[in-house]
Order: sequence, then C-alpha cells, then structure tokens
Amino acid sequence: MASIIVDNLTLTYRLRQKLTLAPRDKRVPTGGRIGKNGRSRHVTALDSVSFELGSGDRLGLIGSNGAGKTTLLKVLYGIYQPTAGSVRVEGQVDALFNISLGFRREATGRRNILLRGLINGWTIGEIEERMDDIIEFSELGEFIDLPFKSYSQGMAARLAFSIATSMEPEILLMDEWIGAGDQGFQEKARERMAALAEKASIIVLASHNHSLLKNTCNKFLELNHGKAKVTNL
Repeated sequence: MASIIVDNLTLTYRLRQKLTLAPRDKRVPTGGRIGKNGRSRHVTALDSVSFELGSGDRLGLIGSNGAGKTTLLKVLYGIYQPTAGSVRVEGQVDALFNISLGFRREATGRRNILLRGLINGWTIGEIEERMDDIIEFSELGEFIDLPFKSYSQGMAARLAFSIATSMEPEILLMDEWIGAGDQGFQEKARERMAALAEKASIIVLASHNHSLLKNTCNKFLELNHGKAKVTNL
C-alpha cells in the first residue's frame, strides 16, 4: 500500500562565495545564515517538515514563490537528500514537473519519446508498448519523425505532455496543474490529468490556484520560508 512518511525533514544548502561582494549582492537568501568566516552562506530550504500520507490522500502544497514547495517535491522524488530527518516513500513515484527534461533538439520526436522513456526508467518494451498512444495523443502525425528543433512551442509542449502523462503511478507529484498546446488540446490535457489523479493512490500537488486545490485535495500544507504547518483552505 502506498504511503509517505516525512519526519522532521530539514534541507540546508551551503553556498560558497567570494570574500568581496558588490553592495547589490549582500542580500542573504530566504532562511539563510552567513557563516562566521564570511565565505559561506547556509540556506535552509526546508525546516523541520513533518507529515504522513496514506492511500487516498491528496496533499495540496501552499505558499509563495520560494517557500519550498518545489524543493519538497524534489525531496519526495529523490532528487535531493535531506540534511536531517527522514523521508519514507512506499510505492511507485512519478513526477510532473519540468516535463521537457531530456529532449534533444537534433533528435526526432519519435527518438525523443525513447530517450525520455529511458530517463523515466521505462524498459524498451514498455516504451514500444506506449509509443503509438503517445504519438496519437500528441496529434503530431507525420511531424513525429522530424527533428525536435523544427517543432513550434505548442508542438513541443504537446509531445512533452503526452509522454509525461502516459504513466500510471501509485504516487503522483505535481508542480502546478500542467496544461499544454492550444485550447482544444488543453481540454484533452485536463481530462487526462483528471484521469491520472483518479488512478493515483497518493497525490502531492503544489499550486497557487486555491480553487483547484480545494477541488482536488483533502489535506493542505502551507510552507513559509521552509517551515510547514497543516492548514485549511
């Protein structure tokens, strides 16, 4: 059964810098502390965050830009390791942030499906099984065999979205409710996102859209300068 247990999670960065700073560079990042030697900055991105999620939970992350929402998602996905505390995740985890990761401009759309699938940890067999559905959903048709660099922004977004949402995760991490392409495609995108949300056992969704969070989530966590508190919308 899928679950997430976060206990007293803290993530601190140490940033090295020059001894002499221009006046405009003397600002300390949010949560930061300047070391005694004047050469390093300690920036606390997440500070003693704790929560538990079980099957059926949908957690909405609330907070201003720089509050730590995306950082928390990346810790849950395993991109960042905690400085202190613990994170225990049970179940297959997939993430929908930076959906254009792994694309090569010189490669065709079809080749990029393969490359992105491998980045996602899919086997060659799994990629081949999903290939036709991804191409059909993207509506790229014959353009799928042209170089990615020749795609318009909308075409690139449709391909990226089609690949990223072809999975069926137990735990789904999302940074905003992603849409892509023109108005017609965005309606398809909303329907697919709703289907993904229905299938996932646990969802963690970071968004500034409180109406969306109210309609999607049953739990809410507010982040402020890396600190978290359970809240209501």
